[in-house]
Amino acid sequence: MRIIALITALLACAPVAGAPPAHAEAPTRSHGVSLLGAPALPPDFPYFPWVNPDAPKGGEVALGAVGTFDSLNPFIVRGRAAGAAGRIYDTLMVRNFDEAQTEYGNLAGVIEIPADHMGVAFELRPEARFHDGTPVTADDVVWSFNTLRDKGRPNYRQYYGDVTEAVVEGPRRVVFRFRTHANRELPMILGDLAVLPRRFWEGREFDRPLTDVPLGSGPYRIGKVDFGRSITLERVPDWWGRDLPVAKGLYNFDRIRTEYFRDGTVAMEAFKAGQIDYRSENIAKNWATAYDFPAVQKGLVRKESIRHRLPTGMQGWAMNTRRPLFQDRRVREALALAFDFEWANANLFYGEYTRTESYFSNSDLASSGTPQGAELALLDKWRGKLPPELFTQPFRLPVTDGSGNNREGLRRGLALLKEAGWTVKDRKLVDAQGRPFTFEILLSEPTFERVALPYKQWLSRLGIEASVRTVDAAQYQRRLDTYDYDMTMMVIPQSESPGNEQVGFWTCGAVNLEGGDNLMGVCDPVVDALVPQVVTAADRTQLLTTVHALDRVLLWGWYMVPNWHLQSVWIAYWDRFGRPSAPVRPGVVFDSWWVSPEKDTALQAARRAGP
Repeated sequence: MRIIALITALLACAPVAGAPPAHAEAPTRSHGVSLLGAPALPPDFPYFPWVNPDAPKGGEVALGAVGTFDSLNPFIVRGRAAGAAGRIYDTLMVRNFDEAQTEYGNLAGVIEIPADHMGVAFELRPEARFHDGTPVTADDVVWSFNTLRDKGRPNYRQYYGDVTEAVVEGPRRVVFRFRTHANRELPMILGDLAVLPRRFWEGREFDRPLTDVPLGSGPYRIGKVDFGRSITLERVPDWWGRDLPVAKGLYNFDRIRTEYFRDGTVAMEAFKAGQIDYRSENIAKNWATAYDFPAVQKGLVRKESIRHRLPTGMQGWAMNTRRPLFQDRRVREALALAFDFEWANANLFYGEYTRTESYFSNSDLASSGTPQGAELALLDKWRGKLPPELFTQPFRLPVTDGSGNNREGLRRGLALLKEAGWTVKDRKLVDAQGRPFTFEILLSEPTFERVALPYKQWLSRLGIEASVRTVDAAQYQRRLDTYDYDMTMMVIPQSESPGNEQVGFWTCGAVNLEGGDNLMGVCDPVVDALVPQVVTAADRTQLLTTVHALDRVLLWGWYMVPNWHLQSVWIAYWDRFGRPSAPVRPGVVFDSWWVSPEKDTALQAARRAGP
């Protein structure tokens, strides 16, 4: 419960724009909630504009995953859950992928927000049912909330820290009361709550891996399970929500089978052999070279690059500052200067990537230049605790000529290491006690070795001995959960409206939570002061100011060696699908696709015909 106390203390110290109304006003009752004003779609909207409401149902699709699984409970730290297991549950609201930070009622037909914004109420639809035909009740909602907060992954405690209580006010009405009126995102966070059936879990230990098939209420139920190898979801034909506006044109496959493979190379071969129908690619080398096989040449497999309009967050080599080796900012900066992105992009990635220079890249949330105006006033109060260059220099990553001879970056890095007390002796970097600078780069897939090994060589020019170790997916996840690593490749995702998740990403109270999200162990008083101001920002202008400031402080903290991002989605699929013609902000929403009977028949005929 320490994280709840942390959030409370932080918010108590944060300036809150405006006070709640002193006089009683009627609550706002709506079909949806948006952080950016009123929802774009009216109460009587028939379906999302980016779907085909007449999409046919039927067919089976095979997807691929790397790793393994031993549990059907995706809400806890223990065990490794099948990713598909969470899809059997309905949530109170669902997101419209073509609006920024907007959700519409799903289990809840009405969302009610009081004038003082000190809570939210959800009124469940009377037709909402679990797969066994029993109703979804307010008691199930409250039980789910309490259980996830108390026994679920640490992020639930972080997200729900400002909720003082959840109360049943009727069979279908549940009220959440808040600690503060300033956390604007909280109604949407609660709208994302997966509602679990209380009676299924009675007599079971929620915080232990689950091997029994759980009961859900969503468009799919779990069918055949072969632990560690495959899991199949089966569409529920009489699903209670099939005619809702938020469901029309979605969830069209009768069966979704996910096959697990030991690594990405095997998964790729399975796709080429037709064992997998669809894959999303994130390896530039694969995209450039691995899709020139006969089925692509014959047009049986389609390959597409689709532009998206989403923030890309940060990917990079993350340093675990819980380790003494990485606690000096100058050391972290030196390791970042040693990375030659231009060489890697030209020689490993076929020039496909853009260097990432913000934790909120590809959005207006990214900082730039030097702090000005309101952002400068915000940061100026902590001037003595921040690097002086933060105020005088734009944050810029080094740019090389791509030759692989990054002499300037290595020279600057070595100077920083010497300032931090490291010297080179016998071509080895050592501290004042003569101990060498050595650490391990932990990887989850062999694919990343082609990036890690050149980086290892560049570090060796500084006298640093880095080893590269690849472990299986289960071991990798366990080591992340317990922070048992020196450096690893990490992705910090971001949305267009950062909020409560930033507490888990960056604050001191999240440093030691097993299975938490503060993977670099960031613990900085300035960050701890900025995060609650992000959470409580009263409008978009204030949010941009505080996020720009947070981004700048994190960048100058050098917690990661920034990598790259892609502004498109790469997909490849066997040509047996139909999909909506309307574009959508993420580029692809696979749940809106369907099996085309005509294309599927033609594909099967072509396969039977052989070469």
